Amino acid sequence: MTTTTHTPITLLIAGHWLGAWAWDEVLAQLPAEGVEATALTLPGLDAADPDRTLRTLDDQSAAIVDTIMLHGGSADRPATIVAHSGANAPVCLVLDRHSELIHRVVWVDSGPVTSGSVFAPDLPVELTELPLPPFDALAEQASLAGLTELALERFRARSVPEPAPVLRQPVELGNPARHDVPTTLVCCSIPSAQLLELARSGHPMFGEVTRLTQLEVVDLPTGHWPMWSRPADLASIIHRATA
Repeated sequence: MTTTTHTPITLLIAGHWLGAWAWDEVLAQLPAEGVEATALTLPGLDAADPDRTLRTLDDQSAAIVDTIMLHGGSADRPATIVAHSGANAPVCLVLDRHSELIHRVVWVDSGPVTSGSVFAPDLPVELTELPLPPFDALAEQASLAGLTELALERFRARSVPEPAPVLRQPVELGNPARHDVPTTLVCCSIPSAQLLELARSGHPMFGEVTRLTQLEVVDLPTGHWPMWSRPADLASIIHRATA
């Protein structure tokens, strides 16, 4: 008799302005690593969606749960979520509401947010979306290290403006079980030693890190988009995390 083992799904979610396409180079490496993985375009980041500027963090977190369930995820077969950058807000909502569905979360140059966090509280009320800014302005907020001109051209051509409701909605969290989900921090633009020191000093951006009970920290020195600058190395880290 043959027994089939179902590998828990690994779900890759990119940050602001990005869809599932952002993970193409990483996904090309993962089959060789033995990982059953898929990437998700969050609601609001599908250019073909006529209502995308109305999508909220609740819509995005619901889509994550639906995708996990669609791929056979359950409390008995929890998923690994790989979350990059601004995907942290909807993923934190999933961790808060459905921690039983998550085997591990891998934060890629990202991390958990605190309850009540708002990404852009001062976003002008008349804006319905936020386009990808010029790269010189973006580089003041996030490192572009390691990105080729081709990668930057693709980023610009395929980016989708971020819906304003996603940027304005507070992330309301209340379930401490989210702190007990095994966590891997992949530190790229900020070294792990510096990040942990900021967390211990009470920096608001990293305050939740000190509450994590099962934490692994991995350094992957590069810029804020390692799925393009070091895709093979990131795939290996994801493989080890899922194992």
